[in-house]
Amino acid sequence: GGGYKPKFTKLKTLLEDEFQSDVEITGEGTPSRTGWFEVQVNGKLVHSKKQGGDGFPDSSQKLEVVVKAIKKALGE
Repeated sequence: GGGYKPKFTKLKTLLEDEFQSDVEITGEGTPSRTGWFEVQVNGKLVHSKKQGGDGFPDSSQKLEVVVKAIKKALGE
């Protein structure tokens, strides 16, 4: 429960704490949808709930996919 915003805020904080300024995380809750969530690394989109149909990383498996995409974009 609690809607989309608390989930977004928690995940944004988690990823920004791990990757600092290397990632840009944007999202928004909308009345007609559950919101959107995007992760960019150096201007490159690596995850998009809105455009790519990647969904919101609401499980540890989905989160790991996002983390791997970030690390790959960073060359780690």
